[in-house]
Amino acid sequence: MEFSNSPTPLAAPNSRLRVAQGLVLLFHLTGFVGLAFAQDKSFYLKYTPLTLLLTAGLLGAFQPERNWSFWLFVMQTFLLGFTAEFVGVHTGAIFGSYHYGATLGPKYQEVPWLIGLNWVIVTYCAGILTSYLPLPMLFRVLVGAALMVGFDLCLEPMASRYDFWHWTGNVIPLRNFRDWFLLSLVTQLLFQRSVFLKRNPLVPLVYLVQLLFFFVLGLLHP
Repeated sequence: MEFSNSPTPLAAPNSRLRVAQGLVLLFHLTGFVGLAFAQDKSFYLKYTPLTLLLTAGLLGAFQPERNWSFWLFVMQTFLLGFTAEFVGVHTGAIFGSYHYGATLGPKYQEVPWLIGLNWVIVTYCAGILTSYLPLPMLFRVLVGAALMVGFDLCLEPMASRYDFWHWTGNVIPLRNFRDWFLLSLVTQLLFQRSVFLKRNPLVPLVYLVQLLFFFVLGLLHP
């Protein structure tokens, strides 16, 4: 009787997932240690765009169905998020009065290009998490928007410290969270109405790691 040494069909996907999870943990843990304890934090902050792009690439790699509807969702969410930030920065009509620092990389008219990608990532992760819930679409949209605002609640206190963005008067306005929720409802509705397979094994780790990243930094540097 011969025994095959070849891996099972699930071995390769599981191995890929472990590698991806390891990369997510490595990048975020390195950044966390640097921002929490290093004297020169600029060295770690300059890798923020790379971390964001890596995260988006890994999430895309584990999205099992990347059809036209998926890419339409990505483009719509990117443009909607970037446009909202553009209006917010230049008029203060959305979110409040704020301006961007250098951490998120190159800008167009004072708005970093990657902020649109950030809206895609946060919307996608929250939407994927809600897709596992046995709820009607309306409730999944509400829960997804709440998850997005929860992420922003952890991020906002650290944003100015690490030169992501700065609020006028150094006060985070409550309307920021209101507008975040309203815009999140729209992006979550786009996600839920898009027709593609809404499963991604990397999403739970990405959402949890990013949430804890800013939450624990906030505890260390109140």
